[in-house]
Amino acid sequence: MSADYPKRLRGWRFSLFNLLLGGGHALVIFNAGAYIAMLPRVAAGLGVPPSFGTWTQTDYMIALALALPLGGWLGRRFGEYRPLIWAFAGFALASWLCALAEDFHLYLAARVVLGFCGGLTLPLAQALLLKEYPEKRKSLAIGVWSLFTLTPFTFGPPLGGWLADTLGWRWLFWGNMPLALAIAGLLGALLYGRGGPHLRQRLDVPGCVMAILILFGVQAILNQGNDWDWANSGYILALAVGVAALLLYWLIWEWGCRRPFLDIRLFARRNFTIGVIGLCVGFLCFQGLLSLLIVQLQLALGYSSFLAGLVFLPMAIFAKPMAGIFHEVVKRVDARLLASANLLGFAATYFWLSRFDDPDSFAQLFWPKLLEGACLGSFFVPLTALLLHGIPAERHWRALELANLLRIAAGAIGIALQGVIFYRRTPLHMTRFAENRDAWSDAGADALQTLLAGGFEADAALAKFAKLAGKAQAIRGLNDAFWLAGCVFVALAALVWLAEPTRAPLRAAPAMQRALEEALVEEDA
Repeated sequence: MSADYPKRLRGWRFSLFNLLLGGGHALVIFNAGAYIAMLPRVAAGLGVPPSFGTWTQTDYMIALALALPLGGWLGRRFGEYRPLIWAFAGFALASWLCALAEDFHLYLAARVVLGFCGGLTLPLAQALLLKEYPEKRKSLAIGVWSLFTLTPFTFGPPLGGWLADTLGWRWLFWGNMPLALAIAGLLGALLYGRGGPHLRQRLDVPGCVMAILILFGVQAILNQGNDWDWANSGYILALAVGVAALLLYWLIWEWGCRRPFLDIRLFARRNFTIGVIGLCVGFLCFQGLLSLLIVQLQLALGYSSFLAGLVFLPMAIFAKPMAGIFHEVVKRVDARLLASANLLGFAATYFWLSRFDDPDSFAQLFWPKLLEGACLGSFFVPLTALLLHGIPAERHWRALELANLLRIAAGAIGIALQGVIFYRRTPLHMTRFAENRDAWSDAGADALQTLLAGGFEADAALAKFAKLAGKAQAIRGLNDAFWLAGCVFVALAALVWLAEPTRAPLRAAPAMQRALEEALVEEDA
């Protein structure tokens, strides 16, 4: 052990250390999951349209994604201890700004800082935890870490919805402050004087700055495209041209840089490219549809925030057990087979959900969500094994760093993209409905007569008819998004077979086994 890392924690200090790091991780992940159920109430509270409210989640995720490689660099350059303390302190400060902000742009900026600070804590805390365990107990450290991983995300939507319905959405941030400050203070006291090896590794500042501008630029185009009418807007066109030119220059820069911010040379490997495509496109569909459904259940179908979040609770039943099973199976079976089976499971789930037609039937959502939870638990491990296949052990951390950044950024893009699909398809269905069935057609007249017989006045009956028609066409818009995602997953299931086979011997190489273990704890970010 290093002279400047002389003594591991023991006894109650070691137990408290595990609890603090796990609790801090759960706090960051809970904020990501709980906030989704709050989006309509946040938009209403800030006095902005729901599409603007979505920015506060997508930009948060972009900031979180960018923080992952920066957190790894900070840990190697300065040690994990001090940057982690400051990251939790920044998380508390950003939460305070979010809780107080009345102006949308101030709130959005605070959300970006919150995502960045939260993203920094993930690699720093994981590395710090692994250092406290001896080599032969590293797997136990991963197990402890994973206990605080998927559960906060799956339980986040119903708990966040309950919080928004009962206390108000700002209480998510009021609650963050004492918890984050307590974690920072107690960790500081436990690890006071603790050092670590400092590597004088330069940061690729130009590459980092360009990556930030590109990702936020892409997200701005998707966030604002509908509002500015896409190609009919000079602003959107100019932004798209600028982002495309910057992306081209960034690719050239990163390819020629000796120590790039992101090692894009890895895309020269076929398995890495296919694995990353499967991981990113799959997560884009999953994250986007999760956000779309939970928001539209409230806006279009009249669910409360709590009930909309409760729809996602069945996902928690099989997610973690399936992750553990696939973690063992992938050591013995070709990852292409496991990835293809998982992606086809997602396709079946979304084709099933595309038949949703009764907004009051919880069973129509419960069973597909149960299957989706099993697919989510088995999604990350085979694709991670696929993308790491053939990469030297010393470059695994670079591969995971790039893959995780792109995956989380794809999730943010998916939220905006699925919103674009919904807001394009729903008016189309409404137009077709109006062309073929209006209030004065035979079917429309029958529906109005039923409403009038139920005690509605004529004007109220007509308004109710329009509301019911709008709800029905919103469901059709959701179903289109699910059906399209099902087709995408079928294509991904076929794509993975273009990769090289990954069948490994029964006893996996230690570096690969460690990378797969760490993939389990990265899947929730």
